[in-house]
Amino acid sequence: MPKAKGKSRRQKYCYNLNRKRLYRSARRRAAPRIACSHIRHAWDPTKSVAQNLAEMGLAEDPNKAVPIPKKLLRMEVESDGEEQGKKIVRKPYVVNEMEYEASLPEKKSNTLSRDLIDYVRYMIQNHGENYKEMARDEKNYYQDTPKQIKRKINVYKNFYPEEYKDFIASLKPEKMVVQ
Repeated sequence: MPKAKGKSRRQKYCYNLNRKRLYRSARRRAAPRIACSHIRHAWDPTKSVAQNLAEMGLAEDPNKAVPIPKKLLRMEVESDGEEQGKKIVRKPYVVNEMEYEASLPEKKSNTLSRDLIDYVRYMIQNHGENYKEMARDEKNYYQDTPKQIKRKINVYKNFYPEEYKDFIASLKPEKMVVQ
């Protein structure tokens, strides 16, 4: 089998590489950055992963933390002789903080684009509920069908119900009282 071309050649020194920067970045990559701030602040770099997690009251291996009952397995499994002793949790505040953060309600992050809102408002303002007329409008750049326009309006109604009600109320002309 032939050798790959260039393997037998002597390697040349690359002058345009910053070896100091490469060394620093390689050293930084040695230990991965922990994403969870609670765990990161309580982490002790002198201890092993298993010891750190045990101190925080977290499981290293979820399969060992929550064993499957023998009734579900329908097989006899020999025990390894390990006794599940009571583990000492030295940093219970980590689990408590994580549980509190998980219990907080999630903030809605999805919104509609300003262009879509302006488009829907323009269509309602000029055509009311007539979707066929909206489809023939010159501002219908994407040539939406009446059903597509109706769907966009319904999405706007569901996202901003109060804003939609205020907008519709502002469109209705006030009735003049005759005395």
